[in-house]
Amino acid sequence: MSRINKNVILALLTLTSSAFLLFQLYYYKHYLSAKNGTGLSKSKGSRIGFDSTQWRAVKKFIVLTSSQNVPVFLIDPLILELINKDFEQVKNTSHGSTSECKFFCVPRDFTTFALRYHLWKNEEGWFRIAENMGFQCLKIESKDPRLDGIDSLSGTEIPLHYICRLANHAIHLVVFHERSGNYLWHGHLRLKGHMDRKFVPFRKLQFGRYPGAFDRPELQQITIDGLEILIPKDPVHFLEEIPRSRFIECRYKEARAFFQQYLDDNTVEAMAFRKNAKELLQLAAKTLKKLGVQFWLSSGTCLGWYRQCNIITYSKDVDLGIFIQDYKSDIISAFQDVGLPLKHKFGKVEDSLELSFQGKDDIKLDIFFFYEETDHMWNGGTQAKTGKKFKYLFPKFTLCWTEFVDMKVHVPCETTEYIEANYGKTWKIPVKTWDWKRSPPNVQPNGIWPISEWDEVIQLY
Repeated sequence: MSRINKNVILALLTLTSSAFLLFQLYYYKHYLSAKNGTGLSKSKGSRIGFDSTQWRAVKKFIVLTSSQNVPVFLIDPLILELINKDFEQVKNTSHGSTSECKFFCVPRDFTTFALRYHLWKNEEGWFRIAENMGFQCLKIESKDPRLDGIDSLSGTEIPLHYICRLANHAIHLVVFHERSGNYLWHGHLRLKGHMDRKFVPFRKLQFGRYPGAFDRPELQQITIDGLEILIPKDPVHFLEEIPRSRFIECRYKEARAFFQQYLDDNTVEAMAFRKNAKELLQLAAKTLKKLGVQFWLSSGTCLGWYRQCNIITYSKDVDLGIFIQDYKSDIISAFQDVGLPLKHKFGKVEDSLELSFQGKDDIKLDIFFFYEETDHMWNGGTQAKTGKKFKYLFPKFTLCWTEFVDMKVHVPCETTEYIEANYGKTWKIPVKTWDWKRSPPNVQPNGIWPISEWDEVIQLY
């Protein structure tokens, strides 16, 4: 009996000691190590946040793209904003020095990267390897808008977006294409009929709701969350571009139909005018960009882009619009410095300002300044002989990017409404005789300048 009691007691002691040891290990791991940052917290795979689904998906994607020499770069707005808040420290972070996942572990459905398509050498091979690594990938293609003006090539499809899902996190890969205006363009993410609309929550995507245009970013390599990635060297500029990136194409199909009905003017004089007008527009764009002044194609130049994807040869000038709040006092001297003397100045900054500069071969550059009211916008006009004022009313509009004569330029996003306000419902029919005081349907009298102000508001050169 005593022998049995000894064995029972020994077993109880052993069990109690084991339970106490397990309690000590649990306490050490979950309390002391978390408090002091030592011990088990430094062991492989247990760094703070590095076991998250997001981080694992991003790491696997980086490994995949690096092994295939696919030059992706991070464009995710949320992560770029986090990086920018502590940019100097991030730039000085070395590989392996991070103990906490601060960027890629932020809960979300997507992480967004981009690549320049012309640098992608093995697209199909990459796609197969991604699936072999456990990714489920969706490829979105559409026709190449750069070829819409070429009948024989129109309809050729190009990749626009990849969405690769791993577990419950997805990588959105935005495909940037080079455009002739020296900028990058991405297409609209439009699902085709056979595609699974529940593949990911598409409405949460931050790129692809509409086509976008961006300056070509210079890239730099950084290390965040233990991963080496490329990001735009100027993340602030890229972030500022995102909400203003919407792009609309020239209407090539309608332009072809227009020229089938109204033959294009291909005379020597017309070709020379288009060449000179293009050079004038390029010079104006360069000058205004240097000043930091936003502009858009207006009046006849906007009509030419929208109706026929080209400059109207009988217009004899180049027309631009600028919001009055973007006016800068050195704008006149800036144009004069590049060889464009002031031809006339009408109005004043507070009311109906209009500038006209003389280009070569008698081509004018007209700049109309727009004023915003509660429910509309307007620009003014002045008759030099009489001092009469005119006002041209437009529905409110926003600005989109487009491509025109090999340039990335702004146009009103609500283009049809803008054109109809200026030229009426019959804008598709060419009109070579135009009276700026009577012809526009949106013109209305706006009084007369006091004679005492004529020297200020009517300046001819």
